[in-house]
Amino acid sequence: MDRRSAMKQLAILTGGAVLMPACDFSEESILQAYQNLKITAAQKELLTRIIATVFPGKVLKSGPDLQLQDFVLVMCNDCLDRGQQETFVAGLQQWEAFSNNQYGKKFSQMNATEAEDCLRATLAMDGEGDEKKNATAFISTTKRFALQGYLNSEYFMTEIKPYELVPARFYGSKKIETA
Repeated sequence: MDRRSAMKQLAILTGGAVLMPACDFSEESILQAYQNLKITAAQKELLTRIIATVFPGKVLKSGPDLQLQDFVLVMCNDCLDRGQQETFVAGLQQWEAFSNNQYGKKFSQMNATEAEDCLRATLAMDGEGDEKKNATAFISTTKRFALQGYLNSEYFMTEIKPYELVPARFYGSKKIETA
């Protein structure tokens, strides 16, 4: 083998060895928008299902239509401290197994009424073990941020309860009644 081809093969081998750690062969990639949370696409889909259960959209728009799952994740990523973020992520990761253990079905396999009952029971539950504490904290945080996002959404502020600046309107042409 001549020296030139040996150097070329060595350079290719070295380049491959340098790039190998950057290659991620796992099936689920972590969403880059939420650096502190390390959420996968499947977990975001589960969060979307939970928010669709909280805001089903029977009369008003549903939660996923307003992208509330993104609002919840941004609020958790930016506004919670490290311990609360870890509790939120642990609750999200354990939610399917927790709902399967407590209610006999995975949350993603429940129909709408079963999912509502599961969320109500979890919110009413006293957290004694770590799994229960994580699940209760996860659901209460999700519900709180989803409600905040819904009430501050453009849809709610323009169509449901129109927002007016203070002091609102002035009707100057009204007659003053004598007392």
